[in-house]
Amino acid sequence: MRLHKTDGIYEEVVSDSLNKQLASIDENLKYTEKIDPEEAPAILAEYTSKIIKQRLQMLQETKGELSEQIKLVNKLIEVVADDAADIMDEKVADQGEQLKALLLDNPITKVTKRKASDLIRPATSVADTSLFTGAGREPNMSSEINKEIASCDRIDMMVSFIRWSGVVLILDELRRFVESGKKLRVITTSYMGATELRAIEELSKLPNTEIKVSFDGDRTRLHAKVYIFHRESGYSTAYVGSSNLTAPAMTSGCEWNVKVTKSDLPEVFSKIEASYSGYWNSKEETNSLYSSSKASFSLLSTILALFASVNS
Repeated sequence: MRLHKTDGIYEEVVSDSLNKQLASIDENLKYTEKIDPEEAPAILAEYTSKIIKQRLQMLQETKGELSEQIKLVNKLIEVVADDAADIMDEKVADQGEQLKALLLDNPITKVTKRKASDLIRPATSVADTSLFTGAGREPNMSSEINKEIASCDRIDMMVSFIRWSGVVLILDELRRFVESGKKLRVITTSYMGATELRAIEELSKLPNTEIKVSFDGDRTRLHAKVYIFHRESGYSTAYVGSSNLTAPAMTSGCEWNVKVTKSDLPEVFSKIEASYSGYWNSKEETNSLYSSSKASFSLLSTILALFASVNS
């Protein structure tokens, strides 16, 4: 690392090169800490990955052959493996491919004659984290959410405002999803009266669907927006940001959302899952709402009507 000659805070692993640069700096003008042994695997792995990526990019620019990059990676794996057979088996195969889809060989697959290459997948990676800013070159949230629904095994949503204009954009895909036996859970809120009763009623008609509504606007003011798509393959994803389930937020609005992938940020993804479970299991903050719960619908309808009269 070339040391930036400026005041600031860092979290840089001290390499031999950086150590030489720091040697000439007064002790009062620099501050270092020992790497925490508990965090060392993540810190050192990230540091190493940067160096490997730089070297692979150099190979790409000078030789341009994928085989040369694979050769380097496999050499590194051999060193890391230290004769451990299970790690040696993780060397990159010569053909340099990625597995993109898989189908089980079962009666349903045979009857439908589906091919793995036909499986719907999001436009953005399910392995790398990405940012949506509403720019024209990016897929809009509606398109991407529909593809996430079509390619996952379970869905958890926590959206402060749910409106019919947003639900209708993904309703067909949600219906196919739950009718195939997969489960959908939704948490929303009556806060500010922005959620529409029709939207909740239509969602509650879907099979394999549970909805919980937070009625405690004074204490919790639930304003989070997260869409979690669980995949048994391990490539789960979650969208965390500013988009409510409304048409403007899902299509043309100036909304920012981060797509977090379990593959790329497992610790962050685990925290998202745990936080969602905490809200879902909290009896104090939510009330169960099912299609058969007339009392809950009545309460939500009354609250939304009250907000509408106040704002009119």
